[in-house]
Amino acid sequence: MRIDAEVAIVGSGFAGSLTALALRSRGRRVVLVERGRHPRFAIGESSTPLANLLLEELADRYELPQIRPFSKWGTWQRARPDIAAGLKRGFTFYFHSPGQPFADTAEHSRQLMVAASPRDDIGDTHWYRPDFDSNLVRDVQAAGAVYLDETAIDRVAFGQKGVTLDGSRDGESVRIDASFVVDASGPHGFLARALNLEAPSLRWLPPTHGLYTHFENVARWDSLRAGPYPPDDAALHHVFPGGWIWILRFNNGITSAGAALTTKISSWDDLLASLPSVRDQFAHARPIQPWVSAAPLAFRTTKVCGPNWALLPSAAGVIDPLLSTGFPLTLLGIHRLLDALETTSPGTERDAALREYENAMLAELDVTEQLVAALYASMDDVPLFKRLTLLYFAAASYSEAARRLGRPHLAPGFLLHAHPVFGHDLRSCCEQALAKPRGPARDELCAHIDRAIAPFDVAGLLDRSRADWYPARGEDLVANSWKLHASASEVTALLERCGFTEVS
Repeated sequence: MRIDAEVAIVGSGFAGSLTALALRSRGRRVVLVERGRHPRFAIGESSTPLANLLLEELADRYELPQIRPFSKWGTWQRARPDIAAGLKRGFTFYFHSPGQPFADTAEHSRQLMVAASPRDDIGDTHWYRPDFDSNLVRDVQAAGAVYLDETAIDRVAFGQKGVTLDGSRDGESVRIDASFVVDASGPHGFLARALNLEAPSLRWLPPTHGLYTHFENVARWDSLRAGPYPPDDAALHHVFPGGWIWILRFNNGITSAGAALTTKISSWDDLLASLPSVRDQFAHARPIQPWVSAAPLAFRTTKVCGPNWALLPSAAGVIDPLLSTGFPLTLLGIHRLLDALETTSPGTERDAALREYENAMLAELDVTEQLVAALYASMDDVPLFKRLTLLYFAAASYSEAARRLGRPHLAPGFLLHAHPVFGHDLRSCCEQALAKPRGPARDELCAHIDRAIAPFDVAGLLDRSRADWYPARGEDLVANSWKLHASASEVTALLERCGFTEVS
């Protein structure tokens, strides 16, 4: 089998398939290559408001109306109820002391809940990847791309005019000649191996061990249903010194759960033995997929592109799922790479665009790693951990609002890392947290975090009367419209467009 294409994409998860769909919409000849076959188990399942906005922008820019409903829970359920998903109303954190049942105070000292939407219909989602990815691959085939599953690529050769991929499928040889190759095959993937790309130890985050699978019969966290939303209708985090457990529910009875830890554990049961309340939640649960053990869980390369190849962010670096950063990082990378391929010709111009793509990606992976590392360093200090998360929520909510208002220049870089003020403060706060400060130094760090957040807080995150329960309120955005260089009426119109119907 011999195939000629303009772009070859290796890996048919959602990132590879979305890239293929966008390129086909521009008439490019595309081949999408998959080592396995769909449907298949995958994690990387939890979306965020910024990720949803980027998905909407991709759908609109490349005339892909079939993917736009996946940006909200309500539109997804009305348009594609056949594809399993989960409702994500926000981020739920519970903080545990090893060996002790979970206990809290009236001031919610052992929990944090940050809503991303005021009601279910405009809520975020968890993507059940076996269904979601399979559907995208069908769309890619319907769009006219060549799709090869169960195909092993054994060799890649780069020439002046393009790339040749050699492999096999069903016992037959396969040769693909392409002008450009995109690696969407995930961490330690195709090009990382073929090009022997350097994968050094992370700079800030300690080595972490991941253990995860899908379950049936995971009990809901029903004993603590108060708050701005039901705590299970979210990305549920159980946090303890040295690690955390995630629980993501889908509407087909399946629950994704796993742990990320700084120390290796012998088994899931051994981990739950130290967390009595979480153990009770899994008392009747049954794993329905083989366990996956990933050590180390995090992965990064130092080089992500060349004259006729590029890694998508999901293949260039995986930091940690703690803050659901994988989807927005990947979608930002897809937008940038597509722009480089669309607007430049091979040669000096494209090389420069790819260098910009690489620099932006590496900088975003840096800031994500630094913040996640600071959170890991603070897992034994719950008030500081909660304060540090507000850096993420402030940057994410401000960035989404600025982008929806047509003012993306106000929010440069993922998590505002390229903002001359916030970016500097974010890095400084993370550096201080990594030093594990105590006494006056810790108090100064908390004050520094508050000062950093204040000019960008459009969600009431500095309102201590909310006692770490933060609802999604349109009136907060209206009251802080000046921070977005917008009028109250402009923000009110934005909220109406986005479905926030109750605005004071």
